[in-house]
Amino acid sequence: MGEEGTEGTVHLLCLAASSGVPLFCRSSRGGAPARQQLPFSVIGSLNGVHMFGQNLEVQLSSARTEDTTVVWKSFHDSITLIVLSSEEGTSELRLERLLQMVFGAMVLLVGLEELTNIRNVERLKKELRASYRLIDSFLGDSELIGDLTQCVDCVVPPEGSLLQEALSGFAEAAGTAFVSLVVSGRVVAATESWWRLGMPEAVLLPWLVGSLPPQAARDYPVYLPHGSPTVPHRLLTLTLLPDLELCLLCGPRPHLSQLDAQLLERWWQPLLEPLRGCLPLGPRALPAGFPLHTDILGLLLLHLELKRCLFTVEPSRDKEPSPEHRRRLLRSFYTLVTATHFPPEPGQPDEKAEEAVHRAQVARACYLVSGTEEPGTGWRLVALQLGPRRLLLLLSAQSPTYGLRGLATHTLHALTPLL
Repeated sequence: MGEEGTEGTVHLLCLAASSGVPLFCRSSRGGAPARQQLPFSVIGSLNGVHMFGQNLEVQLSSARTEDTTVVWKSFHDSITLIVLSSEEGTSELRLERLLQMVFGAMVLLVGLEELTNIRNVERLKKELRASYRLIDSFLGDSELIGDLTQCVDCVVPPEGSLLQEALSGFAEAAGTAFVSLVVSGRVVAATESWWRLGMPEAVLLPWLVGSLPPQAARDYPVYLPHGSPTVPHRLLTLTLLPDLELCLLCGPRPHLSQLDAQLLERWWQPLLEPLRGCLPLGPRALPAGFPLHTDILGLLLLHLELKRCLFTVEPSRDKEPSPEHRRRLLRSFYTLVTATHFPPEPGQPDEKAEEAVHRAQVARACYLVSGTEEPGTGWRLVALQLGPRRLLLLLSAQSPTYGLRGLATHTLHALTPLL
């Protein structure tokens, strides 16, 4: 199994579909932003072959060369996105979902009207600069995985009921139903209305907050790609502790100045210790002391109906491989099992009627041995699906293959109360 993102370059191109004028180009190498730009002749050729196919009523969606994968996607017959990746093992599924997230980010910060009715290309180019930081975070080596799973990255706080109660009370006092508590881009707790946000904004909003430079408070205009793509809302953020922010989605009211220190102290000062307990949860996701088998090096738990996930590579940090390598292994395994072994997630546009009919015949568990064939080397990856939950585990080489399914089943039952 190739590991996504091990090395190589990713180029992302955005063009006006009707004219072929490039709107922006973003690049990354080895998970870090890169200044390397594609020549205009290459950009023109990539767009030209796509337009040539469209004129013949042929939809060109992807292509592969010896060392590069290319994916094209048009949105509303107005914007064409093209991504080229020379990263080893890159899957088309990953690149397709990357393009969906990139267009969602563009709508989130610019609005659908500006993208579908382009009056002034130069002005649009300037407006799209506001989305660069968010888009670059998708191209980089992020600790989050919602861009790939299209599920909200969450953490499980040790005193979740107390935080949930305070969040509901604060939301009522602030006069908005959409409030969440976010640590390092992951949702700690949220009101029912916030959880009902559609995709992709449910993933994009906490990701946006996690990608912005630290600030005590923000009043940020955003569009909701699914819920309100043409009418802007306001995203208010208030920093309670470093990396722990309160997020409110609202209309013209309340004004940021109305969320004064007295209101924050009333609801959050009594919960200072539970709030501090949330800070280590960013990369860990699970409460301290949660019992996990010592062979587990990383896990991804998805609730496919709630569209939420828990993702961590923190267990047994003293063992190989590195956290970055673990994330790449789990991301690559997720794309493999999602595209090959398991049925499409509910609500995915790529699910065909005949595929839904044959769901009962598809695998419910699979495993993969990565690395050399020598005993005690490499890693084990196992995936298990039960009902709406899907669990992926990265295990050390000491874990015997005959026990993988049992270990995954036991772990899934232990995690079920959390998500």
